Amino acid sequence: MSDIRLERATERDVPVILQMIRDLADYERLSDEVVADEKRVRESLFGPNPAAEVILAYADGQPAGFALFFHNYSTFLARRGLYLEDLFVKPAFRGRHIGKRLLVELARIAVERGCGRFEWAVLDWNEPAIGFYKSLGAKQMEAWRIFRLTGKALEELATTRS
Repeated sequence: MSDIRLERATERDVPVILQMIRDLADYERLSDEVVADEKRVRESLFGPNPAAEVILAYADGQPAGFALFFHNYSTFLARRGLYLEDLFVKPAFRGRHIGKRLLVELARIAVERGCGRFEWAVLDWNEPAIGFYKSLGAKQMEAWRIFRLTGKALEELATTRS
C-alpha cells in the first residue's frame, strides 16, 4: 500500500500550490486564464488576511493533489459554510482514493467548524467528477446557475452610478 498523507499548506508550499493550480487549469482547458504567480499566491493565502486555505496531498513523498477552500455564508441557515474552490489530483496518482481523502478531510473541517453546508461547482463536461461526487452522497443543485463578473464588466458595474 502506498504512503498517502495530507498536510495543511504553509507559505513554503507556494511553488507546489501554484503548480497544482496550473495543472488543474490544463486539465480544465483553462490555462489561458491563469494569471496567478508566486507573489499573488503567497499574499492571498498567507498574507495578513488569508482568502483561502489549502490541503496538500502527498503520495510516496510526491505532491499528488490539493484542495483549496474558504468559508462562505448561508443566510437561510444563519451559519457559515465551506466552499471548495479547487480539487485536483494529478493523473499519475488517480485511482488511489486521494480525492476522496481530501473531501473527507474537508467534511471533517466543515463539521468541526460548525458549518451548515459544504459545496462546490463542477464543469458540466466532467462526468468522472460528477459521478464521483454523487457516489459520496453530494446532490447536484439543478435549479441554480453560477453568474460571474470579471475584468471590464466588473469594472464597469463598479463605476456605474445608480
